[in-house]
Amino acid sequence: MPAGTGFFIFMMSLAPDILFHIGPFPVTNTILGMLLVDAIVLSGIYFIYKNISLVPGKMQALFEVVMEEFYKLTASTATIHTRTIFEYVMSFFIFILVANFSDLIPGVTAFGFYHGQTFTPLIRSTATDLNATLALALISQTAAHSLSIKTLGIKKYLNKFFSAKPLELYSGLLELVSEFTKIIAFSFRLFGNMFVDALMLGLLSASFAFLAPIPLVLYEYFVAIIQAIIFALLTMAFMAIMTTSHNPMEE
Repeated sequence: MPAGTGFFIFMMSLAPDILFHIGPFPVTNTILGMLLVDAIVLSGIYFIYKNISLVPGKMQALFEVVMEEFYKLTASTATIHTRTIFEYVMSFFIFILVANFSDLIPGVTAFGFYHGQTFTPLIRSTATDLNATLALALISQTAAHSLSIKTLGIKKYLNKFFSAKPLELYSGLLELVSEFTKIIAFSFRLFGNMFVDALMLGLLSASFAFLAPIPLVLYEYFVAIIQAIIFALLTMAFMAIMTTSHNPMEE
């Protein structure tokens, strides 16, 4: 497109945009997005801590309802390990929810700079970076296996995957392989959904600046909530499975 036409081209690469370097370490716009998410979450925790009361207001009541429902769901799945698993579940849910919402905060993606006619935002949603979603998946699975070893012991943990019986060894090795595929599925599910949604919203906003993107924005909020719930619930399910012995009589 020729210069001076007054238009810009919206482009969103799979890899995050490098803004600058601190020594050899590249700082991308998704890292700034993650810092924004951290600031929002920590500020929210501090605000709730300072304003919590016996007679809850609307926001506190909503937060308590969400927490209670997640706790009940965790209790029905994880039984004796409810409290430990619940802490992970809520942590993932809150972080991913805020990360997914960060692109939808009015004005956040409006700040940036141009490379010719291509606009690069200073802040990009953490969930649209495969490195970030892969890190979340690794944390989830590492926590699940660590919790399994802690609750069952190393012998019962290894018995999940290895056995002297050929048929049980075969199924155990398949389960071991599935633990690695969970990481891939976890990371690509969240990344794929949020990247495509951000790309659609960016293209539509670049073409129609005002009323047209509103229905898509509302859909984006819905997808953001659903993806946060899915990641949290899958983490809950995997942790519950990993803390359960293959032989119920050993519990």
